[in-house]
Amino acid sequence: MAVTGDNKRGKVVIISGPSGVGKSTVCHRLCESIPARFSVSVTTRPPRPGEASARDYHYISHDEFASLRDNGGLLEFAEVYGNMYGTPAAPVREAIATGEVSILEIDINGCIQVRKAIPETKTFFMMPPSPDEQRRRIEDRKTDPADAIRERLSKADGETRYAMDAGCYDVFIINDDLDETVQRIRDSILKE
Repeated sequence: MAVTGDNKRGKVVIISGPSGVGKSTVCHRLCESIPARFSVSVTTRPPRPGEASARDYHYISHDEFASLRDNGGLLEFAEVYGNMYGTPAAPVREAIATGEVSILEIDINGCIQVRKAIPETKTFFMMPPSPDEQRRRIEDRKTDPADAIRERLSKADGETRYAMDAGCYDVFIINDDLDETVQRIRDSILKE
């Protein structure tokens, strides 16, 4: 959604949550329905089957990542499961300047970092309807080995408690119906 007028700033929206809650699907549906610009993160991990560079991530080397980080080119960054992830600052700042909505799919620590840099960011933490449904969603992706699935599931409760204690989320939402979840988040973004 482009906001017209010389002094209108764009919006930054963060979607977070543990593995298997549907963050990516919700983000892409929001980008289509608002419309909004999806912030494509950089990562040092290799692409998973079916992923495409510049659509899912910008896949870069550890040296390229370090250069971006050290030269202020990232709004936030973290190491997750042994790989580095970060949000390039330039596209988000450009979206703000042109009055567009920029959607970031990042973790809790990233949310904390972005809220420090851009305090007016609107933040949502998604949760699964149940642990069994979360497990089913992760297994249905067929992208992770069994040990990685166990690790992701074991961290999910801790992530949710940490998100509640961190104080950086505006809205907590259970994604039990995709269309309703997208509509609730969309309505919240557009009403401001």
